[in-house]
Amino acid sequence: MKAVIIGGGIAGTVAAIALHKAGIDAVVHEAYPTGADDAGAFFTIMHNGMNALAAVGLDQVVAEHSYPARGVRLLTGAGREVSAQTYSQGPRTLRRAALYQVLHAEAAKRGIRVEHNKRLVAATEQDGVVATFADGSTAEGDVLIAADGTHSTARAIINPGAPRARYTGLNVVYGYAPAREGEEPNTYTFVHGARAAFGYIGVPHGQTWWFSRLPGPELDLTGMTPQQWKDHASAYFADDDFPAVEIIQSTDGEVIGSNVYDIPTTPNWHTERMVLAGDAAHAASPAAGQGASMALEDAVTLAKCLRDLPPDKGFPVYERLRRDRVERLVANSAARDATRTGGAPQPPMSEAELAEVTRRRQAYQAWLYEHHIDWAETVS
Repeated sequence: MKAVIIGGGIAGTVAAIALHKAGIDAVVHEAYPTGADDAGAFFTIMHNGMNALAAVGLDQVVAEHSYPARGVRLLTGAGREVSAQTYSQGPRTLRRAALYQVLHAEAAKRGIRVEHNKRLVAATEQDGVVATFADGSTAEGDVLIAADGTHSTARAIINPGAPRARYTGLNVVYGYAPAREGEEPNTYTFVHGARAAFGYIGVPHGQTWWFSRLPGPELDLTGMTPQQWKDHASAYFADDDFPAVEIIQSTDGEVIGSNVYDIPTTPNWHTERMVLAGDAAHAASPAAGQGASMALEDAVTLAKCLRDLPPDKGFPVYERLRRDRVERLVANSAARDATRTGGAPQPPMSEAELAEVTRRRQAYQAWLYEHHIDWAETVS
């Protein structure tokens, strides 16, 4: 069997590596000159994502190029700690570009080819699949795995009635500030501000990596300077006692902003020979920090299904195994975002309300983080 993979991001590259482990040939076709689009942003691969990487022998190399997250604190906008949690193992924080570079290097070690500047424009299937790219070239295989992201071209080919990505009402801004004096490194701090959410982590080499989730209209991202992004984000935290504005404005250099989109549901994930994976099937807002981890789960689960079943049976089983989990995540993330999209100041929570929020979050996290993929288990 040969797989044509569309998209050289997280889901596509790990799917190729997992298929190689399963004895299936794959070639990755990436639309961009490099795989590191949105290179300045960072994210955390959570426990379940690291578990998926471990299933195909990628957890150690990713750990070597990332920073551990040893715990998380939840604060109010006044700086009062609401809850704290310690991680014994699991989450790793790294830049998107660093993860892409690691994954592409590991693919090359296994002899997996990644072709760049291959933007999908059409795909047809009969006995196999033929993908056509914008440069006029084509690729043939037995199956096509579409991992081409939130604004997927392949999603509309596989399912013409599929919804387009939905703007969530939030922008996300990332930046890299100097280290905070006396701050515990490798601990995430999340601040529940009056108008927006703010988070940061201190990393060992002397920086504070921060992000903010900001309610507002969909922005035209062209031409925004780092200072404009900093001023845009700072305005949301001007009424909070916590020094989010100080952290944001101390950033000297790279600041990245983007609009946030999600896909609540895709009616059909596959045809007889083509299938969706990662954000192409189920993009979620970053509220739960699970986008990368869910893409990794998809990639490994799909490879197992194609290892053990023919595509006409493997694709439906893959969708059945994944749909409920990812759509629950998307819905939960959207519900979190809904509390922020008004942009108006919110009254402080009572101690009882904060305790209930913490209890629900911990129960939900257990469902997310304890997901395990057993590579040796046969899919039936």
